[in-house]
Amino acid sequence: MSQSTTYDPSSIVASFAGVPLSGFADGTFVSVERSNDSFTLMVGAGGEAARSRSRNSSGKVTFTLMGTSVVNDLLSAVWRADELSATGVGSFILKDLNGTTLCAANNAWIVKPPKIEFGKEISTREWVIECESVYMKAGGTSSVAVDSF
Repeated sequence: MSQSTTYDPSSIVASFAGVPLSGFADGTFVSVERSNDSFTLMVGAGGEAARSRSRNSSGKVTFTLMGTSVVNDLLSAVWRADELSATGVGSFILKDLNGTTLCAANNAWIVKPPKIEFGKEISTREWVIECESVYMKAGGTSSVAVDSF
């Protein structure tokens, strides 16, 4: 028996500050990354090596929505409230419902509003959320057993 897996982009669910994220653009629509390397190598003049550990677990989430997504209005309201009264810090979560990938942060905020463009076709809005500390588990997609031929 061989194993087959299926990736379905509609199984990637995410929310920020209680706002479910939807209306993602075509292509890469979300990315999560840490701000720093977890370890840094230092090699001395004699070739001896040591590494130092960074306790910085901050990170950034970047996601791209279609310009027509109503979520842009909701995120704009969160960002504006944060600018006016510092009330835009919220939690972030991303989960692959077909697999085991999970990213989460308790304290996250919108860095700035997205660049606004218009053209012949529907534009996109790229949002960047900064996370004080982001948990990341890069998992796989669940397997389905399939008979081999």
